[in-house]
Amino acid sequence: MSLLKRLEMQKQVERPNSRDQTKPAVPVRTDPYQSLKSRIHRKIVDDMSAEESKVLTEKNVDKMALEQVVARIANTVMDDESVPIPRVDRTRIITEVVEEVLGYGPIDPLLKDDSISEVMVNSAGQVYVERKGKLVLTDVRFRDDAHVMQVIDKIVAPLGRRIDESSPMVDARLPDGSRVNAIIPPLSLKGPCITIRKFAKNPLTIDNLIEFGTITREMADFLQACVEGKLNIVVSGGTGSGKTTSLNVLSSFIPADERIVTIEDAAELQLRQEHVVTLETRPANIEGKGAITMRDLVKNSLRMRPDRIVVGEVRSGEALDMLQAMNTGHDGSLTTGHANTPRDMLSRLETMVLMAGMDLPIRAIRDQIASAIDLIVQQSRLRDGSRRITHLTEVQGMEGDVITLQDIFIYEQTGKDENNKIIGQFKPTGIRPKFMDKLAANGINLPNEIFWSKG
Repeated sequence: MSLLKRLEMQKQVERPNSRDQTKPAVPVRTDPYQSLKSRIHRKIVDDMSAEESKVLTEKNVDKMALEQVVARIANTVMDDESVPIPRVDRTRIITEVVEEVLGYGPIDPLLKDDSISEVMVNSAGQVYVERKGKLVLTDVRFRDDAHVMQVIDKIVAPLGRRIDESSPMVDARLPDGSRVNAIIPPLSLKGPCITIRKFAKNPLTIDNLIEFGTITREMADFLQACVEGKLNIVVSGGTGSGKTTSLNVLSSFIPADERIVTIEDAAELQLRQEHVVTLETRPANIEGKGAITMRDLVKNSLRMRPDRIVVGEVRSGEALDMLQAMNTGHDGSLTTGHANTPRDMLSRLETMVLMAGMDLPIRAIRDQIASAIDLIVQQSRLRDGSRRITHLTEVQGMEGDVITLQDIFIYEQTGKDENNKIIGQFKPTGIRPKFMDKLAANGINLPNEIFWSKG
């Protein structure tokens, strides 16, 4: 959708709608220049020359050229005002108009702020962000609910997705890979709600995780060996614990000469290898047809000659297809799942396999899990906002009807400092994993000393 078309849509939104007269929109805050900015929008659409219109319809918009066009028209409108507008306010008005046209309105500066990891629009008048693991209320506001809807439409329209009363939830992504979830009335009672999980412009590396204290060098070397040695790995953790970041880092260890197929609901993995095929699910159309699910993509990926299959997150029946792929020669596959402990992750996998609709006995499901998965990487977000890999746990096999697990590395909390920052240490358990023979068969050798406790 071209920017000029978006401006025309905004112009329509700003006009009063007779159907909405029974329920007038109540603005969240009073902006003394809101009426002026609306006139500038209309002036841009109505008076822009044919040559200037090309700036907005080009696929790759020249931001500097756009700002010049907006500044010229905005200054013309402001010169006609009866009350002189200060230079500082003029600059702010032009900046905000450009953000509306080219960016995402009031939240655009938040998306450009590298210190912010998540943006949460709870309602038109309440916007939170996450900084360093802590939630902070901002002074950013939207005009009203229609203004929030404008931004949602700008995000989802280029992806061919829709959001309306018949389909009031949508998952999408920004061009930089940031994940977006939007939900609107009647499901959201306070008005349209947007949650954006930002992605760093440059994906984090294993050295970054070591620097942040998420992991130690010994654990990093161990994980690199596990990925290069083609072990099947599940990254487990709660919401916001950093699972996708860790999956990105683990994926970076995959050799460049292997073919990788990634499967996600909303594409957000940032793999830097050259031979990568990225698949993304598709929701149903307005008639309720045409949906492509994670299960469909996992099944299709098996016909694409993958060396590695990376599933962004297993949530339901696709877990069965993923386990079958791991058990039929697709070694080295990676995925994530929501769980608070490695044992919980196994229980969740059992539940997800049952969601596939197959009437399998629990023993058979556990056999599949035990033979498919080699390692569980448990990630947690601690109370101080920091993120730690708390367990590296081997799936050893079955004993009776129970899957046996063995911790290889663990993180132990020892207290808090004067700033309420959690203090702890990473410790190897002293156990040598059983899959070391499998690593050796793939040419990967680790010194036994890596599993010895230094304490």
